[in-house]
Amino acid sequence: MSSARSPGLPLVDAMKPALLVLPGPVTRDEAAGLCDDVRALLESTGAGVVVIDVAGIGPPGLGAVDLLARLQLAARRAGGRVRLRDPAPSLHALLGLVGLRFEVEGQVEEREPPLGVEEEVEPGEPAL
Repeated sequence: MSSARSPGLPLVDAMKPALLVLPGPVTRDEAAGLCDDVRALLESTGAGVVVIDVAGIGPPGLGAVDLLARLQLAARRAGGRVRLRDPAPSLHALLGLVGLRFEVEGQVEEREPPLGVEEEVEPGEPAL
């Protein structure tokens, strides 16, 4: 007896993060609905990560920080996490300033900087 397989690769589909696009500045009233959307995406897709596209969020301010903090909290309460896509450098800096650390898509891992070229020193020369 054989069973029909579902289309696609199940392992790859389960690892694919859910996506939420913020089309523009979000009002405080819309934040609760977006938190519900994050929880629903985590539950329906089974993914552990929701990618939030913040390219269109507008100029960074405390409203954007508040929204992203709420979305991150909603995701954590649902057993997931949030990753940002295309944040403006000013938004990324503001989030760091207020102490919120977000994973950013395409961000290089932090590691030691590459070593520079070391020059050979002649015996008797003072160290720099």
